[in-house]
Amino acid sequence: MTASPLAPPLAPAAPAAAMHLADEVAAALVDQVFEYARRRALEDAVPLDRPQALGDLRRLAGHSIRPDGIGARRAMGVFEHVLAPACISTDHPAYLSFIPSAPTKAALAFDVVVSASAVYGGSWMEGSGAVFAENEVLAWLAAEFGLPPGAGGVFVQGGTIGNLSALVAARERARRRARAAGERMPDRWAVVCSSEAHSSIASAAAVMDVDLVAAEADEEGRLRGSAVAEAIASSSGAVFAVVATAGTTNLGIVDDIASIAAVARDHGAWLHVDGAYGLAAMLAPSTRHLFAGVEDADSLIVDPHKWLFAPFDACALIYRDPAVALAAHTQKAGYLDTLTDSADWNPSDLAVQLTRRARGLPLWFSLAVHGTESYRRAIEDAVARAGRVADEIRRRPELHLLRQPDLSVVAFRREGWSREDYQAWSDRLLEDQRAFVVPSSHAGEPILRFAIISPLTTDAVLWEILDTLR
Repeated sequence: MTASPLAPPLAPAAPAAAMHLADEVAAALVDQVFEYARRRALEDAVPLDRPQALGDLRRLAGHSIRPDGIGARRAMGVFEHVLAPACISTDHPAYLSFIPSAPTKAALAFDVVVSASAVYGGSWMEGSGAVFAENEVLAWLAAEFGLPPGAGGVFVQGGTIGNLSALVAARERARRRARAAGERMPDRWAVVCSSEAHSSIASAAAVMDVDLVAAEADEEGRLRGSAVAEAIASSSGAVFAVVATAGTTNLGIVDDIASIAAVARDHGAWLHVDGAYGLAAMLAPSTRHLFAGVEDADSLIVDPHKWLFAPFDACALIYRDPAVALAAHTQKAGYLDTLTDSADWNPSDLAVQLTRRARGLPLWFSLAVHGTESYRRAIEDAVARAGRVADEIRRRPELHLLRQPDLSVVAFRREGWSREDYQAWSDRLLEDQRAFVVPSSHAGEPILRFAIISPLTTDAVLWEILDTLR
């Protein structure tokens, strides 16, 4: 290759040239990385692993960021042998804390394709094929949840961004309604949610500088419309949105969405359903009835990286009327005119983001490969397994089941144990590489919980963990 005739003979190399690898070197690097990815994706016995102390990581990993680099082989070695073992595998069958992940092999593999293809998923102009596929998934989900044909949305990073984006759209609708009616804007806006709602709702309210009004859940931990009505009446701010939870993170409780929807409608408030963890269970025939009222939502979220077997990070945010979201989120700038002046479907106009990865594609590929019925069976299986382990906990005198699980979270306690006992037991389980089950709390008391997501979490795995509590 000859130098450009426009370049001076002794011109220094462009900075980017320093990172341009010869074809054979680049091929070796890619092969090495993909070989590790292949082994990890196909591993039968996924390692549980454990966190490491900062001092140990500094000693073992050393300084990998240097002026001259350390090379691909050494960098890969540091990751494989030092960094990766210091990360707990959320897809391990005995990872039962928080909400696990359980991506299918199809979704994992296609996540690599998404990165390797440099697909930009922010606009139709730049990524129409990807956006088309994502929209097919969103339309399927919207139909499953009973939303009208015009419903649509976008895949965002996670439930926190999904909830924030939905509430921003809700407030914008309230503002526009007030302007159209010639009304004075209220001094304060307010959101009503359950006292058991996810912490991201409080975070969204803080970011938006609106009041958060907590409605008291009933003795079962379930929010009902009557409590929402009382909260609205007691609010000193103008309530523009009500949030119902379709599967709380800690106990897996589904609110009485139908009665909440009726109250929200009577007060002209936006109904948002936070179904990050639990709304996927609407696909299972045995639990579908728990979600009556979801079809009345103005917006909802469900996280495919939780119970829809996709890799991190993906939250499906769906609006009943996407035009409201467009009015709230479309960014204006001269360089964006070519996008915003068109009628194309641009996902970045539907949430608090601009640049975005086509993070819905791994789910699209997995659904296309396996079919939706496989998903229904896998979710139904987790619900049934939760019921069986709840029955087993009832049979064991040293254990006490807090409540019959709505979905796949099983909460219980070990009689006579203190918070320190729970923590010591949890630490031993992880140290022995048997399981990752951290203590939680409910009503001020320490408890244990199993969050069952993975089809690889068998009854035998759960029974073995219960045996360690004797």
